[in-house]
Amino acid sequence: MSKAVGVNIRGVNVSYGANHVLKDVSLDIEPGEFFAFLGPSGCGKTTLLRLIAGFNHADSGEVRIGGTDVAGLPPWKRDVGMVFQSYALWPHMSVARNVAFGLEERRLPRAEIDKKVAAALELVGLSHLAQRRPSQLSGGQQQRVAVARTVAIEPKVLLLDEPLSNLDAKMRVQVRRELRDLQQRLGLTTIFVTHDQEEANTICDRIAVMNDGVVQQVGTPMELYERPANLFVANFLGTANILDGRLVDEGGRRWFEIAAGARVSVLGDAAVPAGSKLVFRPQHAGVAAAGTTSDLPGTVSHREFLGATVRYAVRVGTAEIVVDAPFQNGDGLHAPGAPVAVTLPAQAILWLSA
Repeated sequence: MSKAVGVNIRGVNVSYGANHVLKDVSLDIEPGEFFAFLGPSGCGKTTLLRLIAGFNHADSGEVRIGGTDVAGLPPWKRDVGMVFQSYALWPHMSVARNVAFGLEERRLPRAEIDKKVAAALELVGLSHLAQRRPSQLSGGQQQRVAVARTVAIEPKVLLLDEPLSNLDAKMRVQVRRELRDLQQRLGLTTIFVTHDQEEANTICDRIAVMNDGVVQQVGTPMELYERPANLFVANFLGTANILDGRLVDEGGRRWFEIAAGARVSVLGDAAVPAGSKLVFRPQHAGVAAAGTTSDLPGTVSHREFLGATVRYAVRVGTAEIVVDAPFQNGDGLHAPGAPVAVTLPAQAILWLSA
């Protein structure tokens, strides 16, 4: 495999008629990085991937692969390989012939093609199925054939367009681990498009969260989860409590009042921009018996046993707060309808706006 290269995107805009699909997108993807475009359907992530591949064209901006501006190059001259959501395997060809297809199109000698096909199939663990047809394979095996066909041409960048979406939940977990292992062995720059945050979190080095054609934030999975840049990122990645209220200053102390009699202390040096909402993750809060603490009094509206944790929904004024409490034993659980208080350390709070 050739040495890994970086992908640099600068000021890219793409429109289809009046629909502005990508809006001034700029990104830097490092050589050898497993990078994800993550966001809801219609956010522009697949359009951006196809732009890198050469199947879409930008109205403005540039895309560089390994430092080379590829704007004028057709897909087959960009040295990238793309695995499509549908896998796009030829049903009348054997596994080996499918993997050989891109090599045959490049007019390589037959001996070299056979060598590269054998190496690619061994890489994905399908050497023993070389003569089978795609219809004789499981979904996970078909996905691996599509990957083998792509890596056989030794691309500089591997592009994956929701390659796990056609697999069942158990198979997705297995195949995403295989993809990560393969990417690390090859040291290949890989860009992965998904709307599934769990997939992106488990296999990617960094993630670009997208919404409405705009890159909202770029970072590692933990950075995005712990320090979201705005309300969209906080809400899209994991569960977040997002509460409205008003800032109150009393006797030199600041409070954020959610409802009558329900307020949270604000750290003295915390910046709370106008219009911000109070945001925190369910595991950062706790539930205590009513009267044992002055924090956020409320009523348990729902309780779910999740094994390692107990998830409470607590009604505080008009807001419903989700709290994940560690499960120790069946004693001391708060029943639905019970008066409680939500405890919330001030240092766990984020102040975010749209």
